[in-house]
Amino acid sequence: MPPAATRDDRFGLLRPALDAHTLGIAAVAQALADCGYAAESAPAAACEPAGRPDDPAAFGALERWLHDRGITILGFSYRLDPRDGAALFGRLVARLKDRRLLASHGGPLKALYFAGLPEACGRVRRAVPEVAATFCGDETPAETLRLLGVDASRLPREMAEGMAYDEARLAFGRDLVRKADYRAVRPVDRSGYDGFGTEADTLVARVNHGLAHRLPPVVRAHVGPYLPDRAEAVRQFLDWTRQLAAAGLLDVLSIGTSQLTQEAFGDDWGGRPNGGGVPLNSPDEFAAVWRAARPMLVRAYAGTRDIPALARMYEETIHIAWHALSLWWFCQSDGRGPYSVRENLEQHVETLRVIAATGKPYEPNVSHHFAFRGADDVTCIVAAVLAARTAKAHGIRTLVLQAMLNTPKATWGVADLAKARAMLALVRESEDGRFRVHLQPRGGLDYFSHDLDRAKAQLAAVTALMDDIEPRDPASPPILHVVSHSEASHLADPPVVNESIQITRHALAEYRRLRAKGDVDDMTGHPDVAARTAELLAESRLVLRAIEAAVPNLYTAEGLYRAFALGFLPAPYLWACREEFREALRWPTRLVHGSVKVVDEDGSPLAAAERVRRIAAAL
Repeated sequence: MPPAATRDDRFGLLRPALDAHTLGIAAVAQALADCGYAAESAPAAACEPAGRPDDPAAFGALERWLHDRGITILGFSYRLDPRDGAALFGRLVARLKDRRLLASHGGPLKALYFAGLPEACGRVRRAVPEVAATFCGDETPAETLRLLGVDASRLPREMAEGMAYDEARLAFGRDLVRKADYRAVRPVDRSGYDGFGTEADTLVARVNHGLAHRLPPVVRAHVGPYLPDRAEAVRQFLDWTRQLAAAGLLDVLSIGTSQLTQEAFGDDWGGRPNGGGVPLNSPDEFAAVWRAARPMLVRAYAGTRDIPALARMYEETIHIAWHALSLWWFCQSDGRGPYSVRENLEQHVETLRVIAATGKPYEPNVSHHFAFRGADDVTCIVAAVLAARTAKAHGIRTLVLQAMLNTPKATWGVADLAKARAMLALVRESEDGRFRVHLQPRGGLDYFSHDLDRAKAQLAAVTALMDDIEPRDPASPPILHVVSHSEASHLADPPVVNESIQITRHALAEYRRLRAKGDVDDMTGHPDVAARTAELLAESRLVLRAIEAAVPNLYTAEGLYRAFALGFLPAPYLWACREEFREALRWPTRLVHGSVKVVDEDGSPLAAAERVRRIAAAL
């Protein structure tokens, strides 16, 4: 058992300078501070020598930091190569022992912790007996604090209640997976409407039929094997597609196309590396996927070059269920495409008109991409609303609103519910007789554990979270994006995809059954969620009004570009185009009580009103 932390302890959180991963360290430091402990991230002067503990001169700077700051509990994080991380930590501990800095040698350090990739954690546990505990990244905030020796009585009420909701859902997931009743889940018969499984089939028809007959939500999942040989990869994907179609559990096959397909479709790829995903490179290959997928609906990633042309090809070959565009992303801003942000927006707005002419739905993939770059919750909501209003302005009639939960993964469930509810409410304000919104929640990409049993429990837990967005509406959500439980371990093949769908569907049904019995909380009127939602709604509306006042012709490519360039959409972790979007980098963010907020120079939350005032003053 890790030693209990006391009020006299001071936590020091250290990483080598070459490891740029800091979000987890910041989240732990904040959680400890919220519990009343002194905790600090090591400065650069201490991080640099942490990477070379064998150098006596360099180690002196680290030792001075430990003494000067009164560190009694030391955590070391290394998220790069597992072998290097374990070896480096071993050398660091040996040096700490040589310098008699451990409590067992009369020194100040009563506990040592290691955070790293799963393999690194295993190596450390085997080779470094002095380590009190290791963290491989899949721990809940409550588990993290327990492992650090924090007594539950030290948690503030808001933190304790927020974590209790998350722990209860995870316990629900563990119990569901242990019982394994989900294996009895069978396919849903959706064949009772005209056009089912044909070229004329549509997402709207399938969703409407499901709502009319009270069927489970339509299920969508990404699928895509990776093999270095292109022809073999295509053959295997067609085989996987036929397997999924025969099993009947998946409703919408989302083709995980390769970067080459997205950026260089139809070109001679020569010896260019695939880089992962399905390397489809001709209309005939896409048409073959559609034939193999009967009666599933099919969709695919958008292109990153000649985007309108690829959208038209999808219509002709796979009769795409719905299109998805990311507006500011999948271009030079994230290294995923050749276009500048302005060019990308121009291509995407043109593609919106192509989509509108087909009558097909559109999914804006924007909110979570801002979250990946450190954006606060308000920005994630505002970006989704801007995308929805732009879609409507260019003729889109059906919007698939993706809500990626657990992003970042340290987010509390109550904060996720507030963000999803606020985003849904603001986007739905655009609904009328010519514009309809379908909610599509999903688990976060970085949420799932490498441990498959734990990941299955997490999948059930996040399904419960999805249902708590609108817990009293049996028709919500109409679409579920199922992230396979092997996300952090290996590519999902058909058996994994099918089992993930079974877990998700059974978790949804069982959670609703338990809620109806009163065995789980009805989160409809949860006071903390309601207060957080109201705050997000107010701040998001304020930012939207400010953008509309500052940016003429907002719902155009140029307008959306200006909104980003002027700093209305903070992205502090943007790693490309940093000079072009320097105003978006001005606003640091951090986790505050389980949600992400913009903070000022002192790390205190900065109100949206003050932020937009500063932007307006700089115009």
